[in-house]
Amino acid sequence: MPPLFRLKAGVSLVLASGSPRRRDFLAGWGVPFAVRPASAEPDPATGEEPLAFVARSAAAKLASSGWTAGELVIAADTVVVHAGQVLGKAENGADALRMRKGLWGQVHEVMSCVALRFPDGGSHAFADVCRVSFHPWDEDVLAAYAATGECGDKAGAYAVQGQGAFL
Repeated sequence: MPPLFRLKAGVSLVLASGSPRRRDFLAGWGVPFAVRPASAEPDPATGEEPLAFVARSAAAKLASSGWTAGELVIAADTVVVHAGQVLGKAENGADALRMRKGLWGQVHEVMSCVALRFPDGGSHAFADVCRVSFHPWDEDVLAAYAATGECGDKAGAYAVQGQGAFL
C-alpha cells in the first residue's frame, strides 16, 4: 500500500510513545517512523481541569522525548473523565471493573491532546473532546469484557477502538 503522504527530504518522523495502538495507527499511514517513548507520565494537579491536564501531559511527553533538527515528533495523551474526575489506567482487574461499573448508563468524556515538534523547532498542540455513552450492562457482561484482556493499560479501563465499542 502506498503511503498517504511523503515527508519532505531530510525530515524524519518520531513517535514519542510506547503505545502499541499509537504505533499501529501511525504505521497505517505507510510513512516510516522511529519510536522514542516519552519518559514523562504526569499526574493531574490538585484542582487542575481535565482538558488542561491532558494538554500539559502531551506537552510534557513531547518535551521528554527529545528532539533533533529535522525531526517531526508526535506525542499524545488521552484521558477518560467522568463526573469531573480523570480516570487513569486500572491498577488491577477489580479496579477496572469498578471503573466500568461507574460508567454504567452514564455519559463521560474522552479527552485527547496531540503535541507536535516540527523539524524547525516550532511546536503546536491541539485537543479534542468527545462524549461517550455506556449502556447499563450487567456485571457479567463487564466481567466478560475484562476477560478479553483488551482493557489493560487503557484510561478508563476500556478500548473504544476494539471490543469495548459495544459497551
